[in-house]
Amino acid sequence: MRKLFRELHLWLSLPFGLLIMVTCFTGAMLMFENEVTLLCNYRATFVVPDGRPLPIDVLVSSVKDILPEDIDVTDVVVYPENDRAYKVKLSAPKHAAMYVNQYTGEVTGDAGRLQFFRVMRHMHRWLMDDSRGKGGVFWGRLVVGTSTIASVVILITGIVLWVPRSLSSLRNRLKIVATKGYSRFCYDLHVAGGFYVALLLLTMAVTGLTWSFSWYRNGFYALLGVEEVQGIGRNRRGQETVNSVEWPSNVWQRAYETVAERNPGKLITVSKGRVAVAVGGLGNQEAVDCYTYNVDGDIVDELLYEDSGRLAKIRGWIYSLHVGSWGGLLMRVLYFLAALFGATLPLTGYYMWFKTLLRNRGKRGRC
Repeated sequence: MRKLFRELHLWLSLPFGLLIMVTCFTGAMLMFENEVTLLCNYRATFVVPDGRPLPIDVLVSSVKDILPEDIDVTDVVVYPENDRAYKVKLSAPKHAAMYVNQYTGEVTGDAGRLQFFRVMRHMHRWLMDDSRGKGGVFWGRLVVGTSTIASVVILITGIVLWVPRSLSSLRNRLKIVATKGYSRFCYDLHVAGGFYVALLLLTMAVTGLTWSFSWYRNGFYALLGVEEVQGIGRNRRGQETVNSVEWPSNVWQRAYETVAERNPGKLITVSKGRVAVAVGGLGNQEAVDCYTYNVDGDIVDELLYEDSGRLAKIRGWIYSLHVGSWGGLLMRVLYFLAALFGATLPLTGYYMWFKTLLRNRGKRGRC
């Protein structure tokens, strides 16, 4: 059985190793995207508090004045800190947004995804293949998904091969020795180091596959008690319909004030007909309470996270488990280190395979 696992581990690693390295490295780069983006946009993000913020509708109007007619404001993100500029999200292009000084109405800068992280995300999910082919096959997603399945098998077989045959050899399987030559150091990095990060890498892989294959996603959700999953995206609760309604002035602000009064100190996102309050702490970081309001700005319905269905909760948990946000900053640091180290495992594996190949050729030459 160990021989079979060794063969699977080797012959899956050889063709998929470089793809796994790219996926792990780009995933590590995306781990602290929000913090890096905030740092790069520091001047645009932070403002000097000056009295009461302007009504949200006034801010939306000031942004619309500088936008093309075919682009609309979709969301306004209000942070609990009074020195954080509001983020105004736009309908196009994808992920486009602006920072707006809520005290003056001035647009302070671009809040969209930085180009570096845009490239990292496209590499991580689709290997830069951002469209479907003529035959309807999304090749980038297919290749990434297939290599992720291979990585799951590689990790599981690696754990099985790591298990020592005796307790006396357990200590060596847990140590990384840097004083006995480069070959021994690479071996320990691959064997012992791989064991230490295997569980986190497996968590990232099995959750990440839900974005690659619908058959996997439906099966994964079925195991968790959800029979059918149409998509993995966030539920907009009929947002397409309310966008077509002509909303009077001041209703955004009125709805926001009502919800903010109930939820002081929370991050609140306001859009047409909907107000979302982030309630995630340790655990599901995507947890939100959703409030629906009418054209008069009156709250007409609410769906608290604790009362939401299993599907909504599972979606948030899967994303939080995939990116490590469920355990706070410390867990995200561990995820970052594990993903970064995971990118080195194919390199040390290739090195060990190449050394073995040379050694075996040398033995045959002497015979």
